[in-house]
Amino acid sequence: MSKPWLLILFLFAAFSSFAQTFRPPAVPLITIDPYTSVWSFGNELNGSVTKHWTGKPHPMDGLIRVDGKTYRFMGAPTPEMKTILPTAKQAPYTAKFTTIKPDPNWWYKEGYNVSTWKQGPAPFGTKDRNDAMLRGGTEFPQEIWYRREFTLTAADFEKPTLNIFHDDDVQVFINGVPAFDCAPCYTGDYEFKPMSASARKSLKKGKNILAAYCKNGAGPGYIDIGLADEIAPKGADVIQLAKQTGFNMTATQTIYDFVAGPIQLKARFVAPLILKDLNLISRPLNYVVYDVASTDGKTHEVEILNAVSGLWAVNDASQQVAGKRGAPDGLLMLSLANTEPKLLGRKGDDVRIDWGRAFLSAPHRFVKSSGFGPSEEVIKMFAKSGFVTANQREAANADTRSMAYVLAFDSKIGSQSQSVHAIIGYDDEYSVQYFGQNLRPWWNKEGNKTIENELQNAETDFAKIMKECEATDEMIYQDALKAGGKQYADLCVLAYRQAISAHKLVADPSGAPLFLSKENFSNGSIGTVDITYPSAPLFLLYNPTLLKGMMEPIFYYSESGKWTKPFAAHDVGTYPLANGQTYGEDMPVEESGNMLTLTYAICKAENNIDFPKKHWKVLTTWANYLKKEGFDPANQLCTDDFAGHLARNANLSIKAIMGLASYAKMAEQLGDTKEATEVNALVKEFAQKWMQLADSGDHYALTFDNKNSWSQKYNLVWDDLLNLNVFPKTVAEKEIKYYLTKQKPFGLPLDSRKTYTKSDWIIWTATLATNQQDFEALVKPVYKYAMETPDRIPLSDWHETVDGKSVGFRARSVVGGYWMKFLGDRWK
Repeated sequence: MSKPWLLILFLFAAFSSFAQTFRPPAVPLITIDPYTSVWSFGNELNGSVTKHWTGKPHPMDGLIRVDGKTYRFMGAPTPEMKTILPTAKQAPYTAKFTTIKPDPNWWYKEGYNVSTWKQGPAPFGTKDRNDAMLRGGTEFPQEIWYRREFTLTAADFEKPTLNIFHDDDVQVFINGVPAFDCAPCYTGDYEFKPMSASARKSLKKGKNILAAYCKNGAGPGYIDIGLADEIAPKGADVIQLAKQTGFNMTATQTIYDFVAGPIQLKARFVAPLILKDLNLISRPLNYVVYDVASTDGKTHEVEILNAVSGLWAVNDASQQVAGKRGAPDGLLMLSLANTEPKLLGRKGDDVRIDWGRAFLSAPHRFVKSSGFGPSEEVIKMFAKSGFVTANQREAANADTRSMAYVLAFDSKIGSQSQSVHAIIGYDDEYSVQYFGQNLRPWWNKEGNKTIENELQNAETDFAKIMKECEATDEMIYQDALKAGGKQYADLCVLAYRQAISAHKLVADPSGAPLFLSKENFSNGSIGTVDITYPSAPLFLLYNPTLLKGMMEPIFYYSESGKWTKPFAAHDVGTYPLANGQTYGEDMPVEESGNMLTLTYAICKAENNIDFPKKHWKVLTTWANYLKKEGFDPANQLCTDDFAGHLARNANLSIKAIMGLASYAKMAEQLGDTKEATEVNALVKEFAQKWMQLADSGDHYALTFDNKNSWSQKYNLVWDDLLNLNVFPKTVAEKEIKYYLTKQKPFGLPLDSRKTYTKSDWIIWTATLATNQQDFEALVKPVYKYAMETPDRIPLSDWHETVDGKSVGFRARSVVGGYWMKFLGDRWK
C-alpha cells in the first residue's frame, strides 16, 4: 500500500472521529461577502439544497460518476411544489380576521362563531415594508388572528407543506389541529415549512379551515399562508446518494469525505480569507477542490459534475438570467447574470444581489464538457452520458437555469489520489454607494482590472494560496487552543469565515480601505458602530487596518459635517447604500464609548498614536458628551436594543467610563497632559460612584436603581486589556463568581430580564475570569449551544439559554468577538 493512500486513510479516520463532536448549526461553503455567501444547512452536504445565508435556495449541485454510475454528494434534488391553496401573492383571496383576542381554546376550530370578525383582503401586513404587494393590505396590529376556509376536491397528497410568510411569531392550525408553531422567529419572504403529521392527515375532501395567529413584536408585520404538495423525484430520476464518511472544518476550509462505490471523494471548499492580505480578502473568488482515490485496488473512470444555479445572481426566482461563456488562456469561464440589473438598486436586510455576474470557472485541462440549462436536465445528461451538452444561454427564470462543468481526471483513478478544482465567484462591478459615490471593490478600486484576470491570477496562485490557507488554519486554531482550550478553539474556527464575509472591502475616494459590515438579519444597516465593536477582537489581532476601515465611515460622517450631533452615529445607511444613518433612533452613549475605546485599542495594536491624532477633534467632541451624559445614562438604547430602552444602565455606564479612560490615555500620549489629568480624575470619580450605586451585595446590578437585578458587565473587559486600571480587580471577581450561579444549559443569560443571551458577550464576560477553570465553565454552554441548537442556520449570536433556540440574527460579524480571550492573553 502506498504512503499517500495511508495518509488518506489517516485523514479519513480523523475526520470521521471529529464529526462525532463538531456539528456546526450550518456549514460555510462559499463565503465572499454579505451577498455571495452559500451554506449547507444540515449535517450532510447532500441532505438538502444549499442556501444563501438568509435561507433562500442558492443551489450548488455536485455529482460524481464512477464507471457509469452516478452518485450525488452535494445539494439535493429540487422537489416539485404543486400548489394546493394559493398564497395572496399567487392569487387574491379574502379571509376573516380580528385584532381582539378570541377564545384561546376555540377560535381555530370548526364551528367557532366568527360573525363579528372583519373580512379583508390578504395579505395582512404593515404598510412600511419595501414591497409593493403590501399596498392596500390591512394595517397590521400587534396581534392578529385570521381564518380561511377552502374546499378540496381530493386529499390524496404526497407531502402537504405550508407556503408561509410570517413576521413575527406564528401559530398555524389546519382543521383545528396544530400544524406549525414558531416563536420567537420570522421569515423575510415566502418559505416552504413542514406541517405536523397530524395536520397533514386532517386535510380532507370538501371544506377545510386554515387558521393562523401572528404577533408582530417590532418593525414590519406580515402574515400570509398557502399550501403546497411536495412531489419528490421518482423512478429513473432518483440518483443514489454518496455516503458521507467524514467532515472537518478549519478557519478557511470546509472538508467533506464521501464514498461513492469503489471511490473515495474528498470535497474541499476553500475561502482564502487571509486577514493580512487585503487583495486576497477582496478577491471575490473561492476554490472547490476534489480529491479522489480508488478503495478496491482497481482503476475506475471518474467524472465530477459541478453546477451553480442562476439564483445566485438574483434576489428572487421571478427574475431572469442569461448565460455567457468565456475562454481566456488556460481557463474556461461560465457566468450568469440578471437580464435587467439595477446597479446598487436594492437595499435592505433579507435581500440578495441582482446585479453583476456569478462565475464558475476551471482550468481547460480539467473540463470534459460544460453548458447551461435547467438543473434537472443538466443532471440527467450527466447521469446518462457523463457529458453536459445543453447550451441554453438565453434568458430564463433564474430557478430554471444553471451553469455546469463536467470535470475529468488525467487518467483512470487508482489508489494514488488525483485532484481537480474549480473556482467560484461573483463580480459585483460596484459594491456600495458611499455618500453618493459608487465604489468598486478593493481588488478593482482603480477600475483597471477585470474579473477574467482575477480568475486567471487565482488559478496561477492556486498552490501558493492553498499553502497560505493551511498555515492560517493552523495559526488560528493553535492561537485559540492555547488561549481557551479545545471548545473555545472550535468556536473560533466556526466563527472565522462568518465574521469576515459579513463585510465588504472597498476603497474610499482617497484610496483608503473601508471595511463595511452588514447587519445580517438584524436590520440590514451598513457600517454599524455597535456591530464593529463586538467584531473588533479578531481584527485587532490579525489586521487592525480592517478595524480602522470599519470606523473611518463614522469619523467621516461627523468630520464632513453631514452628522452634526455631539455623539457618534449608529450607522451610515442600509446596505449597500452608505449615505447616512437610517436607523430610527440614536445610541449616544453606546456609540461614543465604542468609538473612543476602539480607537485606543488600535493605538495599542499598532503601537503608535497616529490614528487618534488624525481624528482628535471629533474624538474630543464625543468625549465631552460622555463627560456630561455617560456616567448615569438617560433612558436610551444600547447595543442590546432588542431588550428595549433602559435608564441608568450600569453596563452602559462602564462603557462610557472605558471610553473616557481610553480618551485620557490618548490625550496623555498626544502630549495634552492637562486634559489627561482632568479626565483621569473624572474617571476615578465615576468608578467610585459606580461601585456604590451598582453594588448589590454579592454582585452589581443591571441598573443603579434596581438592586434586585443583574447583568453581564462585558464592557469591563477593556479595563484589563488596555491597562486602564480604573476598577479594582474585585469588581470582576465578584461578578464572575455570581455569573457562575446564574448559568442555564445553553449559556449565561444577558441579564435578569430574560433568559436569552448573546454569545459574543458571554465570551467577553468569560474573559474577565482570572482562572482557566471559570473561563471554560462559562464557554462550555456556548459550545453546547453551537453544537446542539435545533436551528440549522448560520451561527446566530442571540439565543435562548433554556432550549438553545435562536431568538434572532444570523451570519453576523459580531462573532469576531469570540477572539476576545486570545486578544486578552496576547496583550497581557
